[in-house]
Amino acid sequence: MADLSKKEKTEFNKLQKRLRRFTGRAIDDYKMIEEGDRVMVCLSGGKDSYAMLDILQNLQKSAPITFELIAVNLDQKQPGFPEEVLPNYLETLGIEYYILEKDTYSVVKSKIEPGKTTCGLCSRLRRGTLYAFAEEIGATKIALGHHRDDIIETLFLNMFYGGRLKAMPPKLRSDDQRNVVIRPLAYCKESDLIAYADYKAFPIIPCNLCGSQENLQRQNIKSMLSMWESQFPGRLDNIFRSIQKVSPSQLADKNLFDFEKLPLDRTGERDEYAFDDATVGASNIPSGKDIIDALLIN
Repeated sequence: MADLSKKEKTEFNKLQKRLRRFTGRAIDDYKMIEEGDRVMVCLSGGKDSYAMLDILQNLQKSAPITFELIAVNLDQKQPGFPEEVLPNYLETLGIEYYILEKDTYSVVKSKIEPGKTTCGLCSRLRRGTLYAFAEEIGATKIALGHHRDDIIETLFLNMFYGGRLKAMPPKLRSDDQRNVVIRPLAYCKESDLIAYADYKAFPIIPCNLCGSQENLQRQNIKSMLSMWESQFPGRLDNIFRSIQKVSPSQLADKNLFDFEKLPLDRTGERDEYAFDDATVGASNIPSGKDIIDALLIN
């Protein structure tokens, strides 16, 4: 980390404490890391995964439990990928690490038409490789660097483009139940992680597959959310809190809530309704008895 002024050091310390606090809270809230866990930390070479590894290493030193961290990077054979950057960086940390080599780049390019979004296929291929390797090295948890903003963006992506109310959970068991994925940065803001990466001067590696593509759906969502947050500060915090406070009966998913069977139960004393003592304003409105009598006469 470069030499900082006194003011910059103060700001950095506040930022670092905030990120550690949010990460520690997320880990505790969702029981992401437990005694004896062997956590595979997935490094992409981006700011988020670098920050995640750095924060987890710091938390590991003071945690009341014992757990291992193993750094893993998947070299997808993208043209111009600087293969030496991550190994050189990881060597300075003295951490167990692995560099996996799998040419998913060629697969993606052969399957996706030019100009189309490659992110979906790329992520599926990457996920399958990492899941298999986690079993191979005996990892009990797989840590990904998704942050709060990623989770919110995914919520709106699924709503706007997929017609589903779905985001990224802080903790997830894979469909085959063989792996557990955790997102320790789930409570952290992207702006904080950008600032942290700048302070720490991480050797960032750009993603040539998806990061360089323009007009992606995610970029559109990101712009929308940025505008909202600028106009209404705190809106993204409220959106994230809403993901944590879901009321199935107030939505419309028949698989999540049984709307068919809603029997009345008027046994026992009821609570007073609002306006229980209200009277009808117009005196000429007939009572229920008057209406019944009129129907019987006719």
